[in-house]
Amino acid sequence: VYPINGDRSAAADRYIQSLARDGFEPLALFMREQARIYGLPLRAPVEVYLAPRVDATPPEPPQQGNRVEVMLWSLQLRFWAWRHDGYSGPKPHVRMFVRYFAPLPNARLQHSVGLRQGLIGVVNAFASADMEGGNQVVIAHELLHTFGATDKYDPASNQPLFPDGYAEPNVAPLLPQSKAEVMAGRIPLSATRAETPRGLDETMIGAATAREISWIK
Repeated sequence: VYPINGDRSAAADRYIQSLARDGFEPLALFMREQARIYGLPLRAPVEVYLAPRVDATPPEPPQQGNRVEVMLWSLQLRFWAWRHDGYSGPKPHVRMFVRYFAPLPNARLQHSVGLRQGLIGVVNAFASADMEGGNQVVIAHELLHTFGATDKYDPASNQPLFPDGYAEPNVAPLLPQSKAEVMAGRIPLSATRAETPRGLDETMIGAATAREISWIK
């Protein structure tokens, strides 16, 4: 995880200075617990390390760009990540650049991205201890994208798609669900309403996602 001050604010600076590796342990624990459900023969499928902060800003993805523009941006991002990788610890398999923003006035943040090509993620997160749980849900979502997982929500409505976007598609009654499928990102409460999970303890990796990341066949 490479922290970045996304809005150049003093609040984000203070928050980044408070970060420690063990603060990301819930993410590693979530991956261990989910892997155990699917019988993955690994004690620790994911280990999270905290890299030094990065003072540069990654290139912005194109807004509704065509395929060529997206490919060009992907190449630019990979080159940018190579230039600004100042981590001297174990060589990372995946690099997650997390841009932190002060909660006010940034009530909403841009979409985060995770690229399988290059194994890079750019996450937009809130510089607030109260929002760490939600931040880690976003980091997990984008991390799984780098492993090959796909989104499982309707981009027009942000509603989870049934059945793959439901944590428990076989329960009765179907709604409300108690957890979010992490690649759907929301807990379905009704046919038209879903809420954002407050932390990874309110999410799970569904079978379709587990299959995409080769945890099951």
